[in-house]
Amino acid sequence: MITYTTSLEGISPDKLKGFFVGWQNPPWPETHMKLLENSSHVVLAIDDEKDRVAGFVTAMCDHVLSASIPFLEVLPEYRGHGVGEELVRRILDEIGDLYMVDFVCHPNMQPFYTRLGMRPSTGMMRRNVQHQKGPGSQGERDGTQL
Repeated sequence: MITYTTSLEGISPDKLKGFFVGWQNPPWPETHMKLLENSSHVVLAIDDEKDRVAGFVTAMCDHVLSASIPFLEVLPEYRGHGVGEELVRRILDEIGDLYMVDFVCHPNMQPFYTRLGMRPSTGMMRRNVQHQKGPGSQGERDGTQL
């Protein structure tokens, strides 16, 4: 059974494995934990039977006019069951009725977001792939604290 929460209580890096599928340098679970802790809003989908996070969404919000939703991830085995849609619905409820809420997604994901009331847009971005694992992550993990 999937339950949803905005709390990180009881969440640890070992419950965050398997995300960022297809990323060249996926973030370590410890980095993933830090991004959840540092986000202004988080909603988690928890598989209670397996005691793991099945999906998550984060938002960064100024609480006045705008928010950005940088991450929506659902583990592959949970996709197609409404988990992503429920995460988006809940994060939008969390951030409230703001003037603008921005997502950046691949064009193949636009139909998903369109069903949730979003519109296609154009924008610009910069990505430092060598830093995908987290701060100071240009090489392999060397055992130092993140």
